[in-house]
Amino acid sequence: MRTRLAGIDFHANSAEVARLLIGVTLLVDGVGGRIVEVEAYDREDPASHSFSGPTARNASMFGAPGRAYVYRSYGIHWCLNLVCREAGHGAGVLIRALEPTHGLDAMRARRGMEDARLLCSGPGRVGQALGIDRRFDGLHLDRPPFELLARESVDDVATGPRIGISKARDVPWRFGVAGSCFLSKPFPRT
Repeated sequence: MRTRLAGIDFHANSAEVARLLIGVTLLVDGVGGRIVEVEAYDREDPASHSFSGPTARNASMFGAPGRAYVYRSYGIHWCLNLVCREAGHGAGVLIRALEPTHGLDAMRARRGMEDARLLCSGPGRVGQALGIDRRFDGLHLDRPPFELLARESVDDVATGPRIGISKARDVPWRFGVAGSCFLSKPFPRT
């Protein structure tokens, strides 16, 4: 059975899924917004958590497509990835930024700030704003508390190198809404 969410085939490669996620609305218990920035990772990619094979930490990334892979970054921030490719492969898409559209009061309370532009502009901020923690690891994205809503329009998608990694820095697997004020970092002008 193919895993399709918001019209996206999660069996596809991570870069393809990442590009298609731009503009999709991601909700967790009704809180969230439009995805404006993502990064793709694959087992053959030395920057990926799956590169060295399955571990207790990354087991969900090797699971069935259409599930959440949640990990803690720097021992501080919970980060949300959407698993893709076939089970056993080890690929996913990191949610880097959202344009907040649903549950702004809840996000503001969780983040302790008012500025909507800063609520979800970075993977750690996304995790905090959506209330993500280890309990969400491995959960199906097509069942509560998750909901993915198909994009209503196609944005101008910018592409560039990923951020905050030391390996495979030149791989252009960061995708986002060109010119969005909700990005974690602007894309270089082309």
